[in-house]
Amino acid sequence: MRINVSRLSFFLTGIAVLLPGWAMAAPATLPDNLEQRIKACTACHAKKQGQDAFFPRIAGKPAGYLYNQLVNFREGRRQYPMMTYMVEHLPDAYLREIADYFAEQHPAPPPAQPSSAGAAALARGQQLVQQGDSSKKIPACIACHGAQLAGLAPAIPGLLGLPRDYINAQFGAWKNGIRRAQAPDCMAQIAERLSNEDVGAISAWLGTQVASAETRPASSIALPLPLHCGSVPASSAQVAP
Repeated sequence: MRINVSRLSFFLTGIAVLLPGWAMAAPATLPDNLEQRIKACTACHAKKQGQDAFFPRIAGKPAGYLYNQLVNFREGRRQYPMMTYMVEHLPDAYLREIADYFAEQHPAPPPAQPSSAGAAALARGQQLVQQGDSSKKIPACIACHGAQLAGLAPAIPGLLGLPRDYINAQFGAWKNGIRRAQAPDCMAQIAERLSNEDVGAISAWLGTQVASAETRPASSIALPLPLHCGSVPASSAQVAP
């Protein structure tokens, strides 16, 4: 094969001229801080302020709850391959740091979700959330999640601002054993007692409610709690007999 030496020389000279420009255009080194490292989290959880059935709103939730969920994914009590892959090798201290970061974020609450549920379904949902159903041994949601449904620090999450489809999916996961928490798993017990219609009524009514922008997780709640939850510190001493 014959090589045109003059053309090759011209090509190499051009490369030599361009190389300094390429070096100058190289991207700057990314900062090594937590905000940069959690972009893998915010890429999903910040979309549409958490109005996604697969990626819920996590900003502003109690740090202890967020930490527990990260541990649950790492230990296999919750099943979602992407989350497991991201946290399976992270130590407890790092998971706590991530949880603390998101707990301190308080973006504006998302708008109410339009509902096609009928009046009877919405009334049933409100009843279950605010009063429970003693005939099924179902406690009111507010008994643990707070009167404003904003959660309870450090370990009980708020319920407002979550998409209906996400709430329905999580109850289904508890019913099917795909989602679990530290034993005793109080939410799994409640899910077993709820019919599919009850779950739909709860998610429909919750979707129509909007938290105030100033709402924060409660620091105290009326005791005793209706159930012992393994993920809630010292709850065994605060449960009704």
